[in-house]
Amino acid sequence: MYSTLLVLHFLIRWLVLAFLVYSIYRAFVGYTQNKTFSKTDNAFRHWTATVAHIQLMIGIILYTQSPIVKYFWTDTKTALQNLELTFYGLIHIFLMLTAIVVLTIGSALAKRKPTDKEKFKTMLAWFSIALIIIFIAIPWTFSPLSSRPNFRTF
Repeated sequence: MYSTLLVLHFLIRWLVLAFLVYSIYRAFVGYTQNKTFSKTDNAFRHWTATVAHIQLMIGIILYTQSPIVKYFWTDTKTALQNLELTFYGLIHIFLMLTAIVVLTIGSALAKRKPTDKEKFKTMLAWFSIALIIIFIAIPWTFSPLSSRPNFRTF
């Protein structure tokens, strides 16, 4: 089951990024061009948050099963001295949880705004902040915190 979740996690992470980037693009265009907040815009707002929540649930399951995380919590004092272990044990999950909270708040606020321009502006601001946090939390190949290949073979 763990390996199946890893594959699903791998696929959905790119889906989250694609939805988020496209939603930000739609919000930017809608805001700058004074467009109407359409059913499609609302659907992307909703589905971006939904896909992110699915990814969060899978991520939490993987977090609790990860041998790296288990070691981190078994010997925290020693693990905190290793930046890579600290990244996977604390930093990554904290930043990803924060990003999903920011994304969820932005989605809820945008939904409730009275004007189309305010909906686009709210979505643009909150979703952009969430994307920035996600980019910080990703273990890019060039990251000083932890390095993993962007595309892995399992």
